[in-house]
Amino acid sequence: MARIRFTALEELNKRPNINADFPAVKISDYFGENVFSLEKMQKFLSKDAYKGVKKSIETGNRIDRRIADQIAAGMKDWAISKGASHYTHWFHPLTGNTAEKHDAFLNIDQNGNPFEMFDGELLSQQEPDASSFPHGGLRNTFEARGYTAWDPSSPAFVVGKTLCIPTIFISYTGEALDYKMPLLKSVQEIDIAATEVCNYFDKKIQKVITTLGWEQEYFLVDEALWRARPDLSLTGRTLMGHASAKDQQLSDHYFSSIPERVLEYMKDFEIEAHKLGIPIKTRHNEVAPNQFECAPIFEEVNLANDHNLLLMEVMRKVAIKHKFKVLFHEKPYAGINGSGKHNNWSLATDTGINLLKPGNTPKSNLQFLTFLINTVKAVKEHGDLLRATIVSAGNQHRLGANEAPPAIISVFLGKELDTMLNNIEKRVSGKKMTADEKTELKLDIGKIPEILLDNTDRNRTSPFAFTGNRFEFRAVGSAENNAGPMIALNTAVADQLKRFKIEVDKLIENKTKKDEAIFQVLRKYIIESKDVRFEGNGYSEEWVKEAKERGLTNVLTAAEAFKAYISKKTIDLYSRNKILNKKELYSRYEIKNCEYVQKIQIESRVLGDLAKNHIIPTAVKYQNVLIKSVRDLKEIITDNNEFVNISQRRIATIKDISKHTTSISKQVFDMINERKKANKIEECENKIVKYENDVKPFLDKIRYHIDKLELIVDDEMWSLPKYRELLFNR
Repeated sequence: MARIRFTALEELNKRPNINADFPAVKISDYFGENVFSLEKMQKFLSKDAYKGVKKSIETGNRIDRRIADQIAAGMKDWAISKGASHYTHWFHPLTGNTAEKHDAFLNIDQNGNPFEMFDGELLSQQEPDASSFPHGGLRNTFEARGYTAWDPSSPAFVVGKTLCIPTIFISYTGEALDYKMPLLKSVQEIDIAATEVCNYFDKKIQKVITTLGWEQEYFLVDEALWRARPDLSLTGRTLMGHASAKDQQLSDHYFSSIPERVLEYMKDFEIEAHKLGIPIKTRHNEVAPNQFECAPIFEEVNLANDHNLLLMEVMRKVAIKHKFKVLFHEKPYAGINGSGKHNNWSLATDTGINLLKPGNTPKSNLQFLTFLINTVKAVKEHGDLLRATIVSAGNQHRLGANEAPPAIISVFLGKELDTMLNNIEKRVSGKKMTADEKTELKLDIGKIPEILLDNTDRNRTSPFAFTGNRFEFRAVGSAENNAGPMIALNTAVADQLKRFKIEVDKLIENKTKKDEAIFQVLRKYIIESKDVRFEGNGYSEEWVKEAKERGLTNVLTAAEAFKAYISKKTIDLYSRNKILNKKELYSRYEIKNCEYVQKIQIESRVLGDLAKNHIIPTAVKYQNVLIKSVRDLKEIITDNNEFVNISQRRIATIKDISKHTTSISKQVFDMINERKKANKIEECENKIVKYENDVKPFLDKIRYHIDKLELIVDDEMWSLPKYRELLFNR
């Protein structure tokens, strides 16, 4: 049994560093070469087809069937020129991952002659089997039909020999079975709402684009060690393992020199990413040993999310070549930092203005304040929904720990900006402003760029922090699909901007001047959302008490958090903005509950198996060695006092082993019984409560005794790679 671990270590020691031959050219020379971009469309499409697809990308209008046939023909020719033999509709089912079904371009004519075919109908729509994807009650078990429909706003790309076409995924009756469709709807709603508000300040603005810059954290582990840890390979995290004597306490891994083998891996996946048009820009060591991060240039949110999901798949594939496994789980190792996927969110106009970046004039800064304050108000109104989108079995281990924000949703603005909002609250009343008040206020607003230049230090304890020209939603988990939180944020802000415009227009109709009307409504929002603004330490117990006094919720269980999906407030929000209907929201609620249950169920099964079939036999084997050694000592040591002294210490160890193995056996037995009771509950909505309250706690209880045994049992007998090996072999 012990050979499992040591065979893995021997395999690791044989690993050569992989120094791949990388192109000796600039990134810009091959960036996007595997993407059917507008530039390539000009070469492979007719003028009419090119204009048609370009207009669809810019406006969202439908593409005429005749044009679709021309686009499909050009796309096929380009893909074949890249070596593609198949095509697939690439979509985002509610598993959180991506999905694809490959079909060959091959067709046969009436005479049996082969030829390649791909037309507008095949481009625009496919019918993959939808029966086995999560649907949360939207479909009957015997119903299999689902449709994928082309998303022209995200360009097609070639991976290997396959043309991949980004699509939405819907049921036969039209409900969304994916993340992309509601994301696109939320993008459209915030575009319309934000553009109308922008027109208060600049009539030239015709479109507002939601932008996203994600930061992807991840761990690497050697493939041989990963295979020797069934818990890591089956659940994505270690269910047992005593802390390494040295881990991250010296902070010597953070931003230090990247290990050579890891750097070669990074170079390799970055090249593949750049060929796919993914603008990866940053790479560095993260805080924990063997933890790293990469980040791209900001992009439009739908494309950015496609790129993030595509990159995760690229990283997994490239890791195989380097004999690594990539861990995207939020907390693969206990006791050290977990991984997040910080979502840096902003709004940009078609005139090139970042709406969350202050300008050079009081007018541009009033526009900045308008979008800043409306965003804060949206977070205040829909904090429970935002929390629900980032809760998962994996992220629950990370939230509230010392590397991630707490479950209390709050907003950090920075001391100086927070002070300015407080001053606006005091100065602008419901009455008409005097000329002096207007001048003084405009002078203060004009100073915003200088204020932010030196006073916007980040607050890593805030789940939603303003960082100078964007908001950073820090609480998103590393394994999650960004679309979930982005749909909620986009929709909440779009809804808030619509309300803002109604209130401002009403004041203007009542003869209030535009700027004064804007100030009056903003002041009202500053007051109404003040409780969600927090500048202090989100980890402190004082904040937990203060947040409660402010009326902010601190939901600590997944079962309670997920209820935000089906609250009246959420249903009304998504329905009036035409993002998701009540039926679709209940399906997502069901899926979230069931996924959580299934993950805890798998973890408890894996831990029970390892405890009974690996840990206890290993501990008993070592215990028998100690028992034999005590018996043998009696024959060797004739001095009774000396024998008693030595044997007592060994007998104490034997008793410790018995205590821990007995506890493990009992707790595994009790855990299995609780799991059996939970499995009798039919609805996931009720089952999750039982799993979270009565099954999940056993994972830590059993782990405690296993980790104690790891310190006792002979190192050569211990069958599973230890933390010091998993974290420091690279």
